[in-house]
Amino acid sequence: MDYKSQKKLCTLENLKPSSTIVDVKTAYNKIFPRIYVERQSFRLEPNGRAVKEEDSLEVLNVKDGDRLYYKDLGPQIGWKTVYVIEYTSPLICYMLTYLRPSFLYGASAASQPYAHVVNIAAACFAGHFVKRILETIFVHRFSRPTMPLRNVFKNSFFYGGNAVMIGYFVNHPQYTPATFGNAQIYTGLAIFLFSEYGNFVSHCLLRDLRPPGSKVRKIPYPNSNPMSQMLQLSSCPHYTYELCSWTGFTIMTQTLTAVVFTLLGFYQMAEWAIDRHRKYRKEFKDYPKSRRALIPFLL
Repeated sequence: MDYKSQKKLCTLENLKPSSTIVDVKTAYNKIFPRIYVERQSFRLEPNGRAVKEEDSLEVLNVKDGDRLYYKDLGPQIGWKTVYVIEYTSPLICYMLTYLRPSFLYGASAASQPYAHVVNIAAACFAGHFVKRILETIFVHRFSRPTMPLRNVFKNSFFYGGNAVMIGYFVNHPQYTPATFGNAQIYTGLAIFLFSEYGNFVSHCLLRDLRPPGSKVRKIPYPNSNPMSQMLQLSSCPHYTYELCSWTGFTIMTQTLTAVVFTLLGFYQMAEWAIDRHRKYRKEFKDYPKSRRALIPFLL
């Protein structure tokens, strides 16, 4: 049944109690060849949650003559492709404001020297997103192979738009360096570099929890790397370090646009972290009670 109109779409036959939702999707694809498996979502109730692919009809208590409700997820694209595109977008946008200031500020801007913090900021901004691209290709493992194609445009606009917003003011000919000079600049840089490494360590640790090709979920614990100890305090140490990275960048550049981007990032990461923290606590009865979702001791 269509989950919105509740009109009958088709009848799936030759399924057994042991058949999984993957089998259901395959059977649906045979009837509607253009609707590939990754595009399909099924639920037990029109407004219910999508059922897991590995669940069998027997486990879901779906019997002969029962209904499943179908939702079309729309055109899909691979997770890795999405992330590479959305991380390339801010990299290009920011570096255009840095390398081609005449595009934004006029021909005379190209001849004006940058303050040294502007060069440091460009290296940090570019380094962050190059790191994210490389992690996407070589580190991350995804539980699902695809995501909706529309997310590419939404995410790329968010990252690219913020990159232009930050780059416009940091690379502006009239940009004024931090109030407290080198002490503030290098403090922010130290926080940024420290947090970037912690973020990388966290990504590697979380990657190792899931064997290739599986959907195994485990309680993450620190390993021998000291940076992984953030897991003692945060359920999502990669988000915690990410937030610290942009806080360091904001301290270093002292621009309002960097503050805005950091706050937007905090809002989104807090939402993701709280959701993951809740799932951890629900799924694992022995989940460490000392951990918070994102900010140690607070949130």
